[in-house]
Amino acid sequence: MKTILIIDDEEKLRSLLARIIRAEGFQVLEAGDCRSGLKVLGHNEIDTVLCDVKLPDGNGVDMVSKIKTISPLTEVILLTAYGNIADGVQAMKNGAFDYIVKGDDNDKIIPLLHRSIEKTILQKKVIQLEKRVGEKFSFQAVLGKSKPIMDAIDLAQKVAPTHASVLLTGETGTGKEVFAQAIHQASSRSSKNFVALNCSTFGREMLESELFGYKQGAFTGANKDKRGQIEEAHGGTLFLDEIGEMPLELQAKLLRVLETNEFIKLGDTKATKSDFRLIAATNRDLKTESEEKHFRSDLYFRLNVFAIKLPALTERIKDIELLANHFIQFFAGKTNRKINPLSEAILRKLEAYSWPGNIRELKNVIERAVIISTGPDLSPDSLPFEIQEAQFVSKGNQLSAFSMQSIEKLHIQKVLNYTNGNKAETARLLEIGIATLYRKIEEFGIR
Repeated sequence: MKTILIIDDEEKLRSLLARIIRAEGFQVLEAGDCRSGLKVLGHNEIDTVLCDVKLPDGNGVDMVSKIKTISPLTEVILLTAYGNIADGVQAMKNGAFDYIVKGDDNDKIIPLLHRSIEKTILQKKVIQLEKRVGEKFSFQAVLGKSKPIMDAIDLAQKVAPTHASVLLTGETGTGKEVFAQAIHQASSRSSKNFVALNCSTFGREMLESELFGYKQGAFTGANKDKRGQIEEAHGGTLFLDEIGEMPLELQAKLLRVLETNEFIKLGDTKATKSDFRLIAATNRDLKTESEEKHFRSDLYFRLNVFAIKLPALTERIKDIELLANHFIQFFAGKTNRKINPLSEAILRKLEAYSWPGNIRELKNVIERAVIISTGPDLSPDSLPFEIQEAQFVSKGNQLSAFSMQSIEKLHIQKVLNYTNGNKAETARLLEIGIATLYRKIEEFGIR
């Protein structure tokens, strides 16, 4: 039941108004002056206040600000015996929902109350939604209790309140965008846009237009103005994933934006300003890339103000159980099924696997297992073959996740992942012959 507070020193009028409002199904509380009204407000959850303008110990127009200070979501409707434009304007400036004249506007009170209640309900829903969104993208969303991930979270929490650029490094699938979202959410820019762009998704021309935007007629097909992601991120955070894939020409333009907070759209002649925080991410070694002239060293140093390396899943094996059970609950909920937590047998297999795709691969594996499973328990047979066999080497002996063979296999998989499967480049980086690489791939069953 919604609660209405009536503040009016005319007892008969207040009682009559209270009976009318109660007949509409509202709970009604009463007060005869400002002091008692504020006391009632402080001890009760009030949805709307009906307040007289002329009160023995104060003015209703001034009361609006006081009520909003105590209870920001409470709406205030002012009642006055004589309409006054100046008072009405000031009341609305102070946050009043409406300002009506007693007697002349009595038929408006009940509809106004319903509209004010609707506004209060909507505001509460928005706050609840913002809270859920905040929790979803906060550091609470980063699952894990192992030391490597806790160290990364600690660094991210320290840099989040600042305006410093952040460079997130680590293998593909380690959760770099989750960290970027959490840093944004914990910053003073959280109420503004978080804009994400994957630099590896577009060719040079398309990436330039996505970043900087363009004016109508800038090129064939530019039929109207387009805001770029840099402009969209004004006041907020721009997350550039896979920044190591950005062409050198665009790196120079991005560097200038970071130095001046200005850029020129394609086809434009004047600069556009944008105040944003940059968080960049890469699975490449940008220091080496810059030394080899594949990445601008000046941009690297500009990005590397605060670097955070996210650990691979094999560096945080203790977190696999927590992560896997979280994904089980998530996908079981999506399929409206009850799935029990991991069995010890399946957990051991997951812990023995090398996880070249890290958390993203684990998530996909669990989704597949939930889909395949017919009962409440996941079966080892629901896991991909390479994970079922992960704890064995060709001789049939059990393989520890920390054995030299396991480490060698993992390293080869990492380099293959880095080179996107280019075996010649992988052999060069590993400093072994191509024939040796093929033998190792066959020996370890690398796919």
